[in-house]
Amino acid sequence: MTNRYEWINQEISSLKEAGLYNRIRTIESAQGAWLIVDGKRVLNFCSNNYLGLANHPRLVAAAKKILDKYGVGPGAVRSIAGTMDLHLELERRLAAFKGVEAAITFQSGFCANTATIPALVGKEDVIFSDELNHASIIDGSRLSGARIVRYAHNNPIDLERAIKEAGGTYRRGLIITDGVFSMDGDVAPLDKICEISNAHDILLMVDDAHGEGVLGRGGRGIVDHFGLHGKVDVEVGTISKAFGVVGGIVAGKAIIIEWLRQRGRPFLFSSAVTPADVAATIAALDILEESTELVDRLWKNTHYFKGEMKRLGFDIGQSVTPITPVMLGEAPLAQQFSRELFDANVFAMSLGFPTVPRGKARIRVMISASHEREDLDAGLQAFSSVGRRLGVIQ
Repeated sequence: MTNRYEWINQEISSLKEAGLYNRIRTIESAQGAWLIVDGKRVLNFCSNNYLGLANHPRLVAAAKKILDKYGVGPGAVRSIAGTMDLHLELERRLAAFKGVEAAITFQSGFCANTATIPALVGKEDVIFSDELNHASIIDGSRLSGARIVRYAHNNPIDLERAIKEAGGTYRRGLIITDGVFSMDGDVAPLDKICEISNAHDILLMVDDAHGEGVLGRGGRGIVDHFGLHGKVDVEVGTISKAFGVVGGIVAGKAIIIEWLRQRGRPFLFSSAVTPADVAATIAALDILEESTELVDRLWKNTHYFKGEMKRLGFDIGQSVTPITPVMLGEAPLAQQFSRELFDANVFAMSLGFPTVPRGKARIRVMISASHEREDLDAGLQAFSSVGRRLGVIQ
């Protein structure tokens, strides 16, 4: 009998030959500035744990406490028997934190996008999408059945052109952009995009997954950063990064949130976020509302690390956020660089196609408030040594 899996073997072999095979390492400790990875203590330059909250004692205590009252799992989807008073409390708190009319939570940021986009547009509609938008936006857009028109990255002029060219060919329009782009660390010109949205009376949605807890007053996100409260229809985000837990958020106009409770498919057909995760997220909000200390520390670390990497001669692209791409070009070089960093006790994974375009492989460093200055210096020393050995810098 023909081996029905042979094509998979061939594809995997091709990935290995091209230097694109992803060898996944195993974490054996709680998140933090240092991790145990594959049995080895290494400096953590990989996690999205921007504020160091993933192992914060207050979040851990809140999760433990709520287990005794609510148990482990929600037992149902939100629309049947899975909505607890705790979920509603979190959604009220998130709406207040974001300065919006209402908010709804999902199981992940990915689910938030795949819930929201198909609920807002369909086959008679068009989506104007930044060409570098996250995979969850791409998948949500495909699921909607709407026509997808890509515009040049962070280019309002090209967005305007695309809208004018599509004029009269659709029922409803939706502009979607990432807020902070996860691979390059640059920020969308949301103020200019908002002006275009208003001029053409098109819904505007921003995915703020890497902006929450990072941009804006005390980490309130990109809409706060640009002072656009009440002007952006939909803010999608995640609890899985700066908040240190897991889950997704959609915040914005109350009428849209009400509609998502009726037609957001992950809300209707997948079990609710667990009580422990909800309680931990509320604790994270408490911390962020009490002080800007963690956000301030994150940015202090970011400015120091980026400045030193530039001084060493590394190409860190156009990033203006804690996301620091170290541009290396070809995937095999990036993978070798990552392996040698690991040998030097630094955990910084390489990223190649399809996560980033071909020829733009990189090491993506994720700076955190949990890093001390000596941690950053240790990482810089490792990058310097490996970079010189591999001929990336002089």
